[in-house]
Amino acid sequence: MTQQDARPAQTGRQRRGRRAFSDGMAAERLAIADLQARGWRVLLHRARTRWGEVDIVALRAGCLMFAEIKARPSLLAAGEAIRPSQVARIMNAAQFLCAANPDWAYDSIRFDVGAVLPGNVVEWIPDAFRQY
Repeated sequence: MTQQDARPAQTGRQRRGRRAFSDGMAAERLAIADLQARGWRVLLHRARTRWGEVDIVALRAGCLMFAEIKARPSLLAAGEAIRPSQVARIMNAAQFLCAANPDWAYDSIRFDVGAVLPGNVVEWIPDAFRQY
């Protein structure tokens, strides 16, 4: 019996979960590259706090941006994928990260949604959470 034979077979849910994680990481890497090409300096990637995770924290010209990245078939689908409870988690995590990093110099803060669309096209919804 080989080592591989001893592992239990993956369930469909486990395969989907691994695929979603892999797709999400690839989307975040594309979003980071897009931000850097636009002149943003990425401060953190996958910043974990007790309130949740912020996908990307970036800074440009005094603007501190917290970004949630979604790989979706359309910009509308990406925007709709953000629920009010997730907005609250991201905002609480952002508040913690700002307090934990007093050396960050910024004049304003915004919360963006980055949509990675088919064909690896990255579109942004700037200041997406202002409505909340």
